[in-house]
Amino acid sequence: MIRLASSSQTRAKLLDRFGIEYIQSSVNFDEESIQSNSAREFVYQASKGKLETAIKKYGLDTPILTADTVIATSDDEILRKAYTIDEAREILKKQSGNTISIVSAIHLKSNKLMFIDLSATHYKFAKFDENDLQEYLKSGKWRGKAGACMVEGFCKKYILKVDGLESTAMGLQVEKILPWID
Repeated sequence: MIRLASSSQTRAKLLDRFGIEYIQSSVNFDEESIQSNSAREFVYQASKGKLETAIKKYGLDTPILTADTVIATSDDEILRKAYTIDEAREILKKQSGNTISIVSAIHLKSNKLMFIDLSATHYKFAKFDENDLQEYLKSGKWRGKAGACMVEGFCKKYILKVDGLESTAMGLQVEKILPWID
């Protein structure tokens, strides 16, 4: 049994898919406090900050798993969550017809061990159809999503090439923690 210190339903579904027993308990960590322009450094610091917050709140009687994910352009610009439809449109246009990296960091801590992983999955996208993009923006499904998109959602039909684990792109590289879970 582990404690997933995240409110993400996608991460919970990944744990379910791999048959991992967990308790889901979110933590309140201010990601805006992170001062980094590097996608890798940002997700590492965010996952670490969530872990430190979770340990203070819950202790380590149950091993704690934290994660963070961002999308980065080929020049390492971080594409965070959009808060307005105009921000979502701009973020999605940077992905249309380009290669992006979905970078995820995880921390798994128990009384016996500390496991950290930083992984990326790279996607080459076809150009997004303008009408399809407008419908997606109107749907609001981009809200709360890093890069305003989910590779298992809107972006799926535009994927030309993938390099990396799908679970990393979904925000939790479960395959990497399997050997470390009792």
